[in-house]
Amino acid sequence: MRSSLSAFFSGLIFALGLGLAGMTDPANVLGFLDITGDWDYRLAFVMGGAIAVHAALRPLIHQRARPLFAARFPAFSASKPDAKLLVGSALFGVGWGLGGYCPGPALTALATGAFPLLVFVPAMFAGFYLAQVLQARSGAGAPRPEAPHAGAASAP
Repeated sequence: MRSSLSAFFSGLIFALGLGLAGMTDPANVLGFLDITGDWDYRLAFVMGGAIAVHAALRPLIHQRARPLFAARFPAFSASKPDAKLLVGSALFGVGWGLGGYCPGPALTALATGAFPLLVFVPAMFAGFYLAQVLQARSGAGAPRPEAPHAGAASAP
C-alpha cells in the first residue's frame, strides 16, 4: 500500500510540474525541437531542473541499504548501447516529434479531453504492448538476475 501511495504522489507531483512548466502543450515541446526556427528554450530548463534534483538526491538515496518502499534497488546492466536501444530511442524521438508529446505529458494532458490525445494515448499503449509482444517472441524479455546494490547490505 505504501509503495502505491508513493507512486501516486510521485506521479501527481510530476503531473503538476509538467502542467506548471507548460509541457502539456505540444506547441511548447515542438517549439523546443525547432532549433532552426523560433526555438523555445523553456523545455531545456525543465529538463535541467529535473537533472539537477536527481543529481543532488541520488547519492543521498543510495547511501541507504534499501529503498523506502521496495526490498532492493533495481539492478541495471552496464552494457553498451545495442541496436534495440538505438532503434527504440529513435522511434520514441520520432513519435515525440510528430505528436508533440512524450508519455508523461500525454497522460497528464489527457484530462483535457483533446481529440489528438484521445488518438495518441491509445496508440502509445498499443506501441507499448507491441514492444512487449516482440520482446517476448525474441526472448529478449527474459528477466536478468539482479545484482545487489553496490552500497547495500544483503537483504534477509
